[in-house]
Amino acid sequence: MQEALDEYLTMLQVESGCAANTLAAYRRDLRKLRDFFEQEKLTDLQALTKPLWVQFLGSLKSSGLSSSSIARCLAAVRGLYKHAAISQGQSGFEGILKGTPKQWMQLPKLLSETEVTRLLNLPPRDHREDRRDAAMVELLYATGLRVSELVNLEVGHLNLDVGFLQATGKRDKQRIVPIGDKARELVSEYLQSARPAFVKKRTSSALFLTRLGRAMSRQCFWNILKGRAVRAGIIKPISPHMLRHSFATHLLDHGADLRSVQTMLGHASIATTQIYTHVEHTRLKKVHDTYFPRKHRNS
Repeated sequence: MQEALDEYLTMLQVESGCAANTLAAYRRDLRKLRDFFEQEKLTDLQALTKPLWVQFLGSLKSSGLSSSSIARCLAAVRGLYKHAAISQGQSGFEGILKGTPKQWMQLPKLLSETEVTRLLNLPPRDHREDRRDAAMVELLYATGLRVSELVNLEVGHLNLDVGFLQATGKRDKQRIVPIGDKARELVSEYLQSARPAFVKKRTSSALFLTRLGRAMSRQCFWNILKGRAVRAGIIKPISPHMLRHSFATHLLDHGADLRSVQTMLGHASIATTQIYTHVEHTRLKKVHDTYFPRKHRNS
């Protein structure tokens, strides 16, 4: 089992060129399968049966993982078995590995337009960190970037005159994303009045820097976002990915077509983008239930 896992992870790194963060996620997810096999005293990939697959699904669900984490784990496991089928001639698992219970699917968490407005319209503070933070949050919402894409931006990836940036997504796929006027304004202000103070006498191509002049990390930005959410009076748990979800949902709310949203998000398949149509359908149903005058009333 461990040998098969190591071989698959090596293939992902060497042949598929997976990013370090993606590779670490695959390793964590496949460790769940390995632990399950050890618990059941199974030593070989071929030992998997349909009842064991269902049992494994149940163990993931009972462990408290979110639906998206479960889906990612199952994708990693299917990838492992597909690789084994190609490299070792193991087959017959297509039927066993099919499906994820539909009732496990959860819609992405997002912020309302009112909450986003409160988050983006915080009163400015007179220090360079605040100008940087405001520019980062505005840019994240304006583009729908993943947080890793945001913190990996370089100055040369921006074209503020035209109003777009070049993002590098999963598997180093590049795409062009519009920025928007307000984000252009805040990023331009940050570049002129704040970033030089972070750089000092150093050199760095990274767009967003810490006070030590180093590239911003995902964890550091997450803490920045949580702090600004508290200032905005947003009490729900918040994450950078919620702004990505909000970006896509709000675009569709205002009439954007699904293909354009797919392109801006960098989704390889439009099926991934379609989850946001379910979000909109759910929201409309709530509006209808709340305001339709002929809804059922108890007498």
